[in-house]
Amino acid sequence: MTKAADCYHCGLPNDPKEDFSAVILGEKRDLCCPGCQAVAEAIVANGLESYYQFRTEKAERGDAALEETMAQLSIYDEPALQEEFVFDEGKHKQVQLTVEGITCSACGWLIENQLAKHVGIKQVAVNVAERRAVVSWDDEHTSLSKIFTAIKRIGYQAHPFQADTHEQSYLDEHKKYLKKVGLSGLMTMQVMMLMAGLYFDLFGNIEHDTRQYFYWIALVLTTPVVFYSGSVFYLGAAEALSAKTVNMDVPVTLAIAGTYFAGIKSVLTERGEVYFESICMFVFLLLLSRFLEHRTRYKATQVSSNLMQHVPVTANLVDSDGSIVSKLAKALDVDDIVLVKSGETVPVDGVVVDGQTKVDESMLTGEFVPVDKRLNDTLYGGTVNQGNTVKVKVTATLKNALVNQIIRLQTTALLNKPRIAHFADRFSRIFVTAVLVISVLTFAFWTLQGNDDAFWVTIAVLVATCPCALGLATPSALTCAMSELNRNGILVKRADALEQINIIDTLALDKTGTLTEGKFSIAQSWYGESADSQSCDTWVAALEVTSEHPLASAFSFEDAIPATNVEIIRGRGLRGTVEGKILSVGSITWWENQTDSEFLALENKPDFQPNIVLFDEAGQLLACYLVTDQLRKESKNVISSLSRLDIMLLSGDVPTQVANVANALGIKRAKGGMTPEDKMREVELHQSQNAKIMMVGDGINDAPVLAQADISVAVGSASDIARSAADIILLNQDLSAIGR
Repeated sequence: MTKAADCYHCGLPNDPKEDFSAVILGEKRDLCCPGCQAVAEAIVANGLESYYQFRTEKAERGDAALEETMAQLSIYDEPALQEEFVFDEGKHKQVQLTVEGITCSACGWLIENQLAKHVGIKQVAVNVAERRAVVSWDDEHTSLSKIFTAIKRIGYQAHPFQADTHEQSYLDEHKKYLKKVGLSGLMTMQVMMLMAGLYFDLFGNIEHDTRQYFYWIALVLTTPVVFYSGSVFYLGAAEALSAKTVNMDVPVTLAIAGTYFAGIKSVLTERGEVYFESICMFVFLLLLSRFLEHRTRYKATQVSSNLMQHVPVTANLVDSDGSIVSKLAKALDVDDIVLVKSGETVPVDGVVVDGQTKVDESMLTGEFVPVDKRLNDTLYGGTVNQGNTVKVKVTATLKNALVNQIIRLQTTALLNKPRIAHFADRFSRIFVTAVLVISVLTFAFWTLQGNDDAFWVTIAVLVATCPCALGLATPSALTCAMSELNRNGILVKRADALEQINIIDTLALDKTGTLTEGKFSIAQSWYGESADSQSCDTWVAALEVTSEHPLASAFSFEDAIPATNVEIIRGRGLRGTVEGKILSVGSITWWENQTDSEFLALENKPDFQPNIVLFDEAGQLLACYLVTDQLRKESKNVISSLSRLDIMLLSGDVPTQVANVANALGIKRAKGGMTPEDKMREVELHQSQNAKIMMVGDGINDAPVLAQADISVAVGSASDIARSAADIILLNQDLSAIGR
């Protein structure tokens, strides 16, 4: 075929002395330089070939050398670009990456160990299930572009983690698996039919020419399975060998290649047996197991596709002239002034510079009682303004907001692998090395014995000892187990979690939303001597139905009678007219100066500390209510069924409420008022004393401790970030599954 005069990519003259080409739109196209070749191959590899069909002009010429193409990664060293996704931790920098091409734990081990060899890399952790990597490095000794280049050289593609691109990479890999599994399955059926006829002689006495014809047909059908569907294993083996190590793909590759080429030899020489159906079935089943594992991981991580959904996209920026303009939340700078209206979500962390309000911080703390915010008080991005409009001065960019800090705490916790994970990494390398050595010794022994089947005996050893049993039986068993757990309302994100549950000796629990329902109810009530209890309840409900305060939900609003002239007394409660009576209902602080003897007696009772009071126009106390978060009905039974474990309660709620819940459930160890860091440090402390901890939680504030624990469980109502950090997710809100 005559070489084209001009480059198919850029249109410049081709070099007559050098041959650069790429297969584009199904044909070999001549190119002028390695740069155009690299760009063209990248376009084809990314499924963008239609560019060449619809372009109206030739492209710009690619880089003159391949190394210069790789050098394009240096753009990631620009401080302005790093501002969005690189975290500066003082001496070190940290980045979270999406890594494409990860298929098994061996891939994670390979990436970790290869990066660890580079000067300046301080810590590397690869989350195989989510195909993410967290890398910490010293910017004085290496750079982000060098990290990307190092990952690329061992066969993987890395780029900064972004929820949408991460999701798309999963979908792309899912399609590739589906195509390869489909092809191998289709060809396996055809080859099996041919070979069944030969093995069982279903067609009678088959002549030699007919047999050879069947062999040739089987060879043709097997070839695309070997070279296309099986390419997953060869690439994995090549990457491992190029990194001077071995993985499970190495014996798989040797077994497939040996059997395939031995089959070709038998067909050509018309001597010996062929095992094309075994090759097809072997590749199909191994691919199917990986596909099922990939799909399971994908479903498990779908719940955390967007961890920043709590933060609004835009904010109301107060300009220098006092006008209000819309601006992207991630583009806000420190010292900017933003206006947060009633009912809006706070866009970034800041302090109140004008106004006062109440803020729902449950998405961070897990506690549903709004927090009063006044001048110079701190607001956090993602919380909800439930009171007045306030002006907020930005104190941290979105990247450094508390929500992002909690996510990073979770990621940092994942950096510390359990000892069993390190043991599994070492064992897999030793196992594969042993398999290869045994195979060589087997071939040598039977060859010296003069056995003509020495080659096939060696292949049998490779097939029997390669991850056939592990790759087929184990994923099948896990798939069945996970399906059964799903039917019982349990989703397992990490398969080895099922094994680690057996070593758990300590159970740590969050309170609000986990042991409790996260809904308020009336725990106790008191009525004055001259008051009718039913009337008081009716009057309170009539007033509270007009309130947006979370505590108001504790009072029944069914068939509530109307209240008129309702007035909101900021920071205290409500005043209005019900059935002709002027009544007031609100917090206990409204009655803080009351000297009524009955009320003083109530205050001195340790078993009754009301937080809602009702009184009439004359200031006479009519009723008091203790409103609390209700325990889940199954909580006590679950705690009792797990009494063999050391149980502790870790909560961000006030210590008195935490103590009440602990006493009600018989939990001896309980701590309240804890921050996300406090919870994580508490678990770390017990782990340092060799405790094996399972943590159960639901809030964003639980994400770091869930990631730190040996096994973590998120309840059905958990936030997306908590689900992302957890190993096991309860698909409903029934805690009984934990005790099974």
